Amino acid sequence: MSAKRKGIVTKSTGNIYTVRTDNNEIIYCNLKGQFRIHGIKTTNPIAVGDHILFIKDKDQDMGLITDIKERKNYITRKSTNLSRISHILAANIDRFFLIVSLSQPRTPLGFIDRFLTAAEAFRIESIIVFNKIDIYNKKEMEELKQLKSLYEKIGYTCVNMSNTTGEGVEEVKALMQNKTSFIGGISGVGKSTIINSVDSSLNLKIGDISEYYKKGRHTTTFAEMFDLSFGGYIIDSPGIREFGLIQYTKEEVSHYFPEMLRLLHECKFNNCTHTHEPQCAVKEAVEEGKIALSRYKNYLSIIENEDIELKEWMLK
Repeated sequence: MSAKRKGIVTKSTGNIYTVRTDNNEIIYCNLKGQFRIHGIKTTNPIAVGDHILFIKDKDQDMGLITDIKERKNYITRKSTNLSRISHILAANIDRFFLIVSLSQPRTPLGFIDRFLTAAEAFRIESIIVFNKIDIYNKKEMEELKQLKSLYEKIGYTCVNMSNTTGEGVEEVKALMQNKTSFIGGISGVGKSTIINSVDSSLNLKIGDISEYYKKGRHTTTFAEMFDLSFGGYIIDSPGIREFGLIQYTKEEVSHYFPEMLRLLHECKFNNCTHTHEPQCAVKEAVEEGKIALSRYKNYLSIIENEDIELKEWMLK
């Protein structure tokens, strides 16, 4: 029996996992038997970014993953068909880059807040990149100013970016350097184009925007990790049209809204859901304009487990 070797999963396609070893050798692996991680109900036991142990005999074409090391963090979405089971998008992430566009296609605020909430829950630093700013009209530019102000006041780093003019490219590149970054957003928002802008050697495939639906066609089928030539790694993910949070109680969700978390000790009740309770500091902050109404509405949709409706775009 061969000795166990270390590796990191860089791609997952069904039952086959692409593993990069410490000496940059690429090995394709299967999983050992009914491999499951205790306490985590997911559709995929292994995800991109996982550090694993595997064995491979010289006469075998495929390696065999035997162990997974403890994860620093991971980010999940609701499984498409099994609403009570999650799908792990990626693991062991340093920074999460949420790519947002106000045009072709527009990113709903509900999507933004759900993704940020998931990142907060798993203690992943989030960067919001407002992409395609070169095509925004006057109204969209005003929306951009409002959104940047809203999220920067909460504490998020925001970057304006245009792959056409080059604005923001160096800033994003500096934020990614020597980090393991996850890049996400709805289909067609420009994730692959941004990756190509910060590191042209990757040359990822870019999809067209549907003129009828104004939604991007999927060009990334599976999440995949790439080496960045200037140091670090980037994980590209499939475009996601809906993002559902699970595994949290109603009382926990406000902990993942930083502007609400700061006020929780001022609420009368320790288990306040900030919906109907008296002497609620969060509701008072919303009424006083200290917490954005859009954020509060999206908080309510999360605790009520409502699906995101991508047809709507509201900035209130």
